[in-house]
Amino acid sequence: MGRKPPERDVVEGDLGVSAPKTWAAGIPGVVVSLRRGVEQMGVGRTAGTLRLLNQREGFDCPGCAWPESQEHRKVAEFCENGAKAVAEEATRRRVGSEFFAEHSVAALAERTDYWLGQQGRITEPVVLWPGAEHYEVISWGDAFELVAGHLRGLADPDEAVFYTSGRTSNEAAFLYQLLVRSFGTNNLPDCSNMCHESSGAALAETTGIGKGSVSLKDLTHADLIVVVGQNPGTNHPRMLSALEEAKGNGARIIAVNPLPEAGLLRFKNPQNVRGVIGKGTALADEFAQIRLGGDQALFQAIGHLLLKWEAENPGTVVDQDFVDTRTEGFAEYVESVREIDWADIEIATGLERDQIERVARMFVESQRTVVCWAMGLTQHRHSVPTIREIANVVLLRGMIGKPGAGLCPVRGHSNVQGDRTMGIWEKMPEKFLAALESEFGITAPRKHGYDTVAAIRAMRDGKARVFMAVGGNFVSAAPDTDVTEAALRKCDLTVHVSTKLNRSHVVHGRTALILPTKGRTERDEQESGEQFVTVEDSMSVVHRSRGRLEPASEHLMSEVGIICGLAEALFGSDHSVPWAELTRDYDLIRNHIANVVPGCADYNAKVRGPNGFVLPHAPRDSREFTGTRNDKAVFTVNPLTILRVPEGRLLLQTLRSHDQYNTTIYGLDDRYRGIKDARRVVLVSPEDITELGLADGQLVTITSEWADDPTGVTEREAKDFRVVSYPTAKGCAAAYFPEANSLIPLDSTAETSNTPTSKSIVVRLAPV
Repeated sequence: MGRKPPERDVVEGDLGVSAPKTWAAGIPGVVVSLRRGVEQMGVGRTAGTLRLLNQREGFDCPGCAWPESQEHRKVAEFCENGAKAVAEEATRRRVGSEFFAEHSVAALAERTDYWLGQQGRITEPVVLWPGAEHYEVISWGDAFELVAGHLRGLADPDEAVFYTSGRTSNEAAFLYQLLVRSFGTNNLPDCSNMCHESSGAALAETTGIGKGSVSLKDLTHADLIVVVGQNPGTNHPRMLSALEEAKGNGARIIAVNPLPEAGLLRFKNPQNVRGVIGKGTALADEFAQIRLGGDQALFQAIGHLLLKWEAENPGTVVDQDFVDTRTEGFAEYVESVREIDWADIEIATGLERDQIERVARMFVESQRTVVCWAMGLTQHRHSVPTIREIANVVLLRGMIGKPGAGLCPVRGHSNVQGDRTMGIWEKMPEKFLAALESEFGITAPRKHGYDTVAAIRAMRDGKARVFMAVGGNFVSAAPDTDVTEAALRKCDLTVHVSTKLNRSHVVHGRTALILPTKGRTERDEQESGEQFVTVEDSMSVVHRSRGRLEPASEHLMSEVGIICGLAEALFGSDHSVPWAELTRDYDLIRNHIANVVPGCADYNAKVRGPNGFVLPHAPRDSREFTGTRNDKAVFTVNPLTILRVPEGRLLLQTLRSHDQYNTTIYGLDDRYRGIKDARRVVLVSPEDITELGLADGQLVTITSEWADDPTGVTEREAKDFRVVSYPTAKGCAAAYFPEANSLIPLDSTAETSNTPTSKSIVVRLAPV
């Protein structure tokens, strides 16, 4: 059964602090990877599992969505956090009926997400009946009938909400949205609503497709790579190998971030001699330590400078042929940035003009530029205008649809992009819905459904009574924790398809179900034989994933099996969708995907290729922008937003520690930032600590302030955080999620995308 899970929960008084690291990975990353694997899986299982991770005949990492090489793959094609993710899923620890008999839901609710996750894999479906204190085992058949009965009892299909996380396979995601639309609703919120929705909105408007336009090969052959609002050392560690290769090919790298991130400073690659006994590779040629939310101002200033230098030396900066033939709105854009207020730019960015000009010169000198970003850009009120400004700069230089250049939103969770491709979206286009109807003989609803924020409001207001989630930890991922928890508790039924315990299982409706599923590492045997599934990475490559481990319990079902079993109970055996057949053979699911999903023709054959296949992307493939209003890339005009903070306040961002992935907490240390044995910490610059009259290590209450209307300010509190002196940008602070999610108001969201503003929270710190 492996080592026992920890009895001790988080004790914040144990906080240890050391100097932040100035490099990432190296031998410590290897040691931690192996130690976590052995603790959870044992020696033999660790060796046998990690060798298959991200290999062509193995399984896709359940962590991030960074792509694998289309050419040679290393023997160890994984990173430290990927190894941790596999160890968590392939653990020998188990949560069975005895565990639930011993621990009441009330007692479990007192535990942290870390402790809950460390208990192990859930082995049987369990139910919490109204008024009961303990979950108890329920049969699969009874569980499906219970859910179906609640759904049939609703007055309107829109009273049900169906959430999805990024861990879901393409096959399961396609069937899930088919079930939901067959039922009669588009209420399909997903984790994208809380992360890269702003990227999709901005890119769809400017380039016609809400996905990135680069390949891994483009990245490694770029002249200039700009990494904005992203921490690859923790969130996408395998990206560091690509950056190292790019540096070897002569690329320059600009890091734009409020925090100095170890992985962007220096990378010690444990797979080469320089990374083991040498100094590794220095990555960032320029570190722009920007103020939170200042990225829009930075790219407006870059655009202004590029146009100024073009006017001074015509034909040297702007790709005029590309602009004239492939774009529209250029004249309006030029006028909007012809004059800028440098004082405002410096206030918004916290950067000096000299550095901004130096960065802009690097854009001019590069013939192949890639701009990468993550949630540091997507979770502000003005996130969509910010990404539009990045697109403006890329378009005026003609840096799209050419080798070594393009736009690169780096998606987080594995297959979060695939979920959207397969139809997990509350407002899928008419073409997709019509194809779904034609393929299956159903009537798909057209009314747009709830996204994540709207779903929470609907549950809070009694408009939604059933909540179902395939994967994820909704409570810990969502904003405004108290409001979200109260909303879920108002539901008649909450259902979670999960592998391990998390906070969402103890914040429940009047009736609650946990349906345990097989993990990505596990063998999936169905009536027609052993199955594989498919996923899409952050660069639109679709490929196979086949688990090889014995499932954690004989009582587990695959996600496909769970969705089809529920559909049969809900619709009956004479439904127009052959649910039972689809469970037996996943090739049948892929045949339907080929007929419905754009770009997926001949799906079964193409995914069986050694590298899968790349989905079409017109701007990348042919410089065509067929998804925009006039089939041209669009320059946009975006009024500048400056986040002005009252005196005595800071701008707070939420972020991950190095010992977590999304809401899964692997451990209590943030090695790169020098934090040990604690999570309730707030990182503040030494200068701000002095000005605020605080002390390093002091215990504080964080209070967020949100001006939701002209009549006043709404406040929320998070208690018992320790101040940690850290070299972040002045006026800015940082704290880990989910602990700080309670500070984000539900109604504080990004324009257009409705994404919670987790990166720009106005806060004050008060001593306890």
